[in-house]
Amino acid sequence: MAAYTVNPAAVEHARKLIDSRQYVLDSNWGDSQPSAEDENAYLAKHSWDEYGSWFLGLTVGANPETKARHAFVFGDFRRIHRSGLIACIYRAAEWRHKEVERAAYDLLQHFDQSTGLTA
Repeated sequence: MAAYTVNPAAVEHARKLIDSRQYVLDSNWGDSQPSAEDENAYLAKHSWDEYGSWFLGLTVGANPETKARHAFVFGDFRRIHRSGLIACIYRAAEWRHKEVERAAYDLLQHFDQSTGLTA
């Protein structure tokens, strides 16, 4: 099983998106998450650092300029999706990637507080 570290640039990017209201509150993540074609199109116009800022996890030992280096996408390359954060939490918890799970959970709490979704 691959090992992951938290991507600090992605955490910062996600917070900025939330704080600037660049988010989607309600989406079906299965339909909204970027496809391989979406990723390729984004990479054709952006740097690897910009691409990586959309992924909460970095694969330990993977080449930095490969898709394999980046895991746990949380947005559609324009906005952060609440359902994307939930998917990150679920996948990270399922495979016991605790640091990524905690980072995604913390971002979800910030998202919900910022949008008034907390009780």
